[in-house]
Amino acid sequence: MNLEDYSFVQSFFIVLWIMMPAYLANTIAVVTGGRFPIDQGKKMGDRNRILGDGKTWSGLLGGTIGGIAVGYLQLNFGNSIIDGIAGTNNETFWGDTPFLIFFLLAFGALFGDLTASFFKRRQNLNRGDKYPLLDMYDFIVMSLLLTLILGGGWLQTWILDGIVPLFTLLIATPILHRGVNIIGFKIGLKNEPW
Repeated sequence: MNLEDYSFVQSFFIVLWIMMPAYLANTIAVVTGGRFPIDQGKKMGDRNRILGDGKTWSGLLGGTIGGIAVGYLQLNFGNSIIDGIAGTNNETFWGDTPFLIFFLLAFGALFGDLTASFFKRRQNLNRGDKYPLLDMYDFIVMSLLLTLILGGGWLQTWILDGIVPLFTLLIATPILHRGVNIIGFKIGLKNEPW
């Protein structure tokens, strides 16, 4: 896939499409979470929880499976959507191992969120406290890192393909993240709008 063959707007939406399993994994984790804290209530030497009550096995599992399901739906039923946006075949975006990519994007997003939670607890921040840059990019950086390491070269085929992917990830991600969090707050799924 070569994003230089598409307009800026097309490339922008293609990147959002590709990252959808990562973007939605966090949202699905909020809905499926709440049971069985990963850290089992344990504290570190700083007397703070390792992760906190907000990071649960049910959220991790639900968000990962949900992100894979989003990718599956995109791959099998999203052709008309992506064809309308980019005029291309959906399958070209996922490479030879689409389910591995879906897993890495979804699990990576949640692992990034877990990592951010760990660092927030080390800074004596409570669940829901703001940590602006970390909160906006934790999930996307880790999902990209895992796909870079374990995705068999998939990431290099499009992320390094011009300025649009980086622009989209750096600019659109915090906007989308904030928007989804505001919606989650307004409908009662989140305790804070960030």
